[in-house]
Amino acid sequence: MWEIILITLTLLAAFIVNRIREHYRYWNKLEIPCGETHWIFGSMVGVVSKRTFFELWLEYYNNFKGSGPFAGFFWFFKRAVFVMDPWLIKQILIKDFDKFMDRGLFCNEIDDPLSAHLFSMHGQKWRNLRNKLSPTFTSGKMKVMFPTVVTVGQELLDVLSNDIIKDPEIEIRSMMARFTTDVIGHCAFGIECSSLKDPQQLFYIMSKRALLENNLGSLGVAFRGSFPKLAKRLHMKDTVADVEEFFLSTVRETVRYREENAVQRSDFMNLLLELKNNRLMKNESGDEFVNLTFNEIAAQAFLFLVAGSETSSNTMVFALYEMALNQDVQNKARDEVRRVLKGCQHEMKYETMTEMKYLKQVIDETLRLHTPLPVLNRQAVEDYPIPGYPQYVIRKDMPVIIPAICLHRDAQYYPNPDVFNPDNFSGEQVTLRDPVLYLPFGDGPRNCLGLRFAKMQILVGLSLLLSKFHFSVCKRTPIPMRYDKENFMLTPEKDLYLKVERI
Repeated sequence: MWEIILITLTLLAAFIVNRIREHYRYWNKLEIPCGETHWIFGSMVGVVSKRTFFELWLEYYNNFKGSGPFAGFFWFFKRAVFVMDPWLIKQILIKDFDKFMDRGLFCNEIDDPLSAHLFSMHGQKWRNLRNKLSPTFTSGKMKVMFPTVVTVGQELLDVLSNDIIKDPEIEIRSMMARFTTDVIGHCAFGIECSSLKDPQQLFYIMSKRALLENNLGSLGVAFRGSFPKLAKRLHMKDTVADVEEFFLSTVRETVRYREENAVQRSDFMNLLLELKNNRLMKNESGDEFVNLTFNEIAAQAFLFLVAGSETSSNTMVFALYEMALNQDVQNKARDEVRRVLKGCQHEMKYETMTEMKYLKQVIDETLRLHTPLPVLNRQAVEDYPIPGYPQYVIRKDMPVIIPAICLHRDAQYYPNPDVFNPDNFSGEQVTLRDPVLYLPFGDGPRNCLGLRFAKMQILVGLSLLLSKFHFSVCKRTPIPMRYDKENFMLTPEKDLYLKVERI
């Protein structure tokens, strides 16, 4: 009996190993190039332990660019495609968007309500929610929230002024993260979390945990990334339990207080409550849809936090870092800010932001060189043959990886791509370049809905800082920049110190 069991287990193990080997030979059989693979992590081998995600994307792009419209890839265990051809990227993001509508990410609205946000939702549910939320991010709505952002920006100046008296070498990662957390705390949750003044505020701590922690660690991420539908059937969750409870209870209390006291504020939460309480609404196309549920409100506020806080704060950090290294850029940007503020009696106004053209170039160049979300994810909803390439077919449900940062670092599109140069975004250069070669906010119908808000808080924060302070490198400034291996987003590896002086 034991011999039979042993033989059976051996045969079963051999069968499983053979199936895994065959699975990873898929692209080679089609004579489509594909890099080395790991039996669990697929093409993500070595990430976190030996190299950053950024290094993986760049190495893959440089190895296979020119070999075809895409290279074979394995998103953990799932067969995927790594797209390098700008023409195909435009087809996927814009022209054939309906065939690549979904991102293919884990979403479990029942067991993990905070995961059911606009970034991860699929199909018609995503389309309906996008239609509901689109009116909340118009220029008019941004203008309403603008004074709140400026108020938090003034608090940033006060806190920084006090800190440099104690020590002029400031760790700016924490400072900028607390600024964007306070802005979004005000606008998305309707609370004054005051983490700028007190880094131990619970809202700030839980916000950091929401970004850094997930259930079951790297293996959980790999499983949910490889088998999102199965993970949902198994009632798996991405959000850590106490983080989920904190943000759900925060939104619940905010909604209760505002509705019971008829509170009206100029923020994102107020706009969400309008969508909750209007029984029937119409979008710009005249299509009708029902109101938002509480869980949808909570999930969108949570997305606003995790998507808008870290990406915006890191962009501000990298912009200040690059201006500290390039003093001529900093001086030119400051002169522009002071000229614009002087023209409006030193009062920040929404309309004057458009006059800070060079500072906007600095921000755009920062987003190119240090792209917060290095790759864009899509998923094929049907088989998609690539015209002119018979063996190249993106199969239904295959993840599609679009390496935005690799386009941004390609010398074919940006001369001296590793050099910080705001002139890359002068009016003339932007006109000459295909828009698909610049993707910090994505493109097409599934681009970043909150890009106006992100640009607004970054521009407000940087313009206020430049108007009052001078930034330079110090002994603790990392030169060259090194990125964090454990973070999918592009973030500095360690604390980032700059010397800050009042002017």
